[in-house]
Amino acid sequence: MAGSNPFASLFGRSPFKPMQEHMKTVKKCVAQVTHIFEALCEGDQEKVEAVKERIFELENEADAIKNELRAHLPKSLFMPVDRRDLLEVLDLQDSIADTAQDIAGLLVERKMEVVEGMQEPLLNLVRRCVDACNHAAKIIDRLDELVETGFRGRESDAVLEMVEQLNRIESDTDQMGLELARSLFAREDEMKPVSVMFWYDLIIMIGDLADYAEKVGNRLRLLLAR
Repeated sequence: MAGSNPFASLFGRSPFKPMQEHMKTVKKCVAQVTHIFEALCEGDQEKVEAVKERIFELENEADAIKNELRAHLPKSLFMPVDRRDLLEVLDLQDSIADTAQDIAGLLVERKMEVVEGMQEPLLNLVRRCVDACNHAAKIIDRLDELVETGFRGRESDAVLEMVEQLNRIESDTDQMGLELARSLFAREDEMKPVSVMFWYDLIIMIGDLADYAEKVGNRLRLLLAR
């Protein structure tokens, strides 16, 4: 007797289930970013490396779901959503996990030290960017309801409000990133120039988590506007 295909069973329930499963895995991956920066601030390099491995593992899981979805997504969904639009949202979701992996890789490849006075604003920025990703995941969780209502009506309005809230969260991260960068540059005389460069790049990468999350929401907003 042939074994069942769990991925096929997802499609059996809804063509959007794999999108939601992918985003759930991305959310788990991003959650680890908070842990890796907490370990960094504690000076626990062993934990940093352990969390990095978990992030890489979850990013690989997300890639596997993404590849299966691309391979099995029907050419025609017979729904008010174009296949290309779904694949674009999928790529944006995947960029969140990719960014988490890049951050973790950098923190292990180059041992970074958090300058005194930067720990709290750094962790606040990370947590707010993770908030943005979690909020994007909540929006993706509403795909089933949107399909049932034909991407119209009260459900559509509720999702649009969620997208607006996501935009506000991302704006918070922009401001927090700028303030952290200013704090970094105020201390650059105490640091090696190469360390300043790496930290600036890292601040940008952390902000990218929220940027990609916002793009997920904005892409769905475009779908609702059609």
